[in-house]
Amino acid sequence: MAARITFWPPEFTKKHHKPLISLTKRIPTCISCTTTTKPEIELEFIGPKPDENGNYPMDKTKAVSGEKLLRNIMSENKIELYAAYGKVMNCGGGGSCGTCIVEIIQGKDVLNERTNTELRYLKKKPESWRLACQTIVGNKKNSGKVVVQRFPQWKK
Repeated sequence: MAARITFWPPEFTKKHHKPLISLTKRIPTCISCTTTTKPEIELEFIGPKPDENGNYPMDKTKAVSGEKLLRNIMSENKIELYAAYGKVMNCGGGGSCGTCIVEIIQGKDVLNERTNTELRYLKKKPESWRLACQTIVGNKKNSGKVVVQRFPQWKK
């Protein structure tokens, strides 16, 4: 942090406009007091189909814990969430269509609990399946890693 200190000689009156000496002095500040790092969640998104070598494509990103829905993180990082039908018929994140299904392979403990909307749409689906539009990544205090399988219904 810098502070400007200006010295005016006592004999200066209002007719004088320029100070005699002008200094900029560095005032030490505690970096840890002014910056707080928010916990982050590492995310890995596994593609639905293997390539010609049998490897599944993987997208990786990070997100601040507790600030975004899984759907928004995927959208911002251009990670495909919807199959053909979902691209046209999705509800825009309102939780009323059920087209944004993902499977949580790892990291269920750093996500919010299933919402009532998810309980309704995923009633007969595995516990690891979630709606991306209802899934909050982190809780503002935790950090960790989440591995997400895109289009889990394609594997069944």
